[in-house]
Amino acid sequence: MEIVIIGNGISGISAARNIRKLSDHSITVISAETDHFFSRTALMYIYMGHMRFEDTKPYEDWFWKKNRISLKRGLVTDINFSSKQLKFNDGEQMNYDKLILATGSASNKFGWPGQDLEKVYGLYTYQDLEAIEKFSPGLKKAVIVGGGLIGIEMAEMFHSRHIPVTILVREPSYWNNVLPKEESAMINRHIIEHGIDLQLGTELKEIHDDGNGNANAVTTSKGEKIDCGYVGLTAGVHPNVAFLKNGALEINRGIVVNENLETNQSDVYAIGDCAELSDPKPGRRGVEAIWYTGRMMGETVAYNVCGKKVGYNPGIWFNSAKFLDIEYQVYGEVPARIPDYMNTVYWEHDDGKKSIRINYHKENLQVLGFNVMGVRYRHEVCEKWLAEKTSIETVLQHLGIANFDPEFYKEYDSEVVNIYNKQTGKKLKLKQKRGLSAVLNFLKN
Repeated sequence: MEIVIIGNGISGISAARNIRKLSDHSITVISAETDHFFSRTALMYIYMGHMRFEDTKPYEDWFWKKNRISLKRGLVTDINFSSKQLKFNDGEQMNYDKLILATGSASNKFGWPGQDLEKVYGLYTYQDLEAIEKFSPGLKKAVIVGGGLIGIEMAEMFHSRHIPVTILVREPSYWNNVLPKEESAMINRHIIEHGIDLQLGTELKEIHDDGNGNANAVTTSKGEKIDCGYVGLTAGVHPNVAFLKNGALEINRGIVVNENLETNQSDVYAIGDCAELSDPKPGRRGVEAIWYTGRMMGETVAYNVCGKKVGYNPGIWFNSAKFLDIEYQVYGEVPARIPDYMNTVYWEHDDGKKSIRINYHKENLQVLGFNVMGVRYRHEVCEKWLAEKTSIETVLQHLGIANFDPEFYKEYDSEVVNIYNKQTGKKLKLKQKRGLSAVLNFLKN
């Protein structure tokens, strides 16, 4: 059987590797971006000089031949699902028996005048990195449009080379559609403290042409004109499915799939950023453009392609990232605005760079979510508490086992417990069980 995978990101490669583990089928991975799989999340570190491109490839180049996974560099422009045939931009055609679509994401554009000029790029593909590198020498100013995780990454990249940066964020506070107001305010302060010009409540109106097809300035919604030699578009991403629209494939925001990651076309599957679950699990979204969900989808689809029906289940929501030098972790339910059924315990350090938030149900006291900034919690501990619907009071009393590497980091458990006691009139006390042995015992029980 000939299995073809379009896309060599984490989802497509996870599918290929797991199909090989499960079968002897012929596997071909197609990509128009790069010859080999690389870690997309490391793009910023290549620019900042922390890594070389070859360091971002998890597998040696000989790995693919040894494991009988064929790699093809090419751009698929059309798919005939009835004849099971792919067509490339150079006219070449390829047949498949089963097809996995793992085409990833594309940067959002909202029809801004000048958005297609040269020196205007996102930060998603290897070609985006090449463009930033190409236009950085001599660059005197960059403007980034949009907040979130990609925006702060691009700002940090330019900042590392002492290139002045302005970030335009249409919301009144950074990433406040995801972060609660206190954490969002923390990031506002942190960005400004790093000397980055953060303009909140400000939208892009136009990107100006220098007369030669290059961006050389922007005008904001407030009427300000900012001269710049580079414009970064980081106002989110969307499923990369434009070439598949107006065809037989069911597409909503992404390619619609069931729990087995099957599309409405026979022997065609979709995974990763381009896929949209028709019935996502509680607490999850239909489209989740996250590294670990791509990896999990890749493994799940491998079983289904090989005839072993497995439902996709990403488990409890989590994510982690970095805002300059503030680490961020979230587990479970931490909405930007606390709903009526939920209470929250929030502690923030006097330095304004560390915080711990624990959400719980008002009625049954079940812990619902963790949000930590500048502090590290153990994933497996938080996940177990959430999965077992542990009481907030039990969590607080044993909070020490959540701390990651407590011998190297100061702990703030007592401060969090004191806040809960003040809110509720309770007199909870910590049960001082810490260290790796305590964690292992907790996870066994």
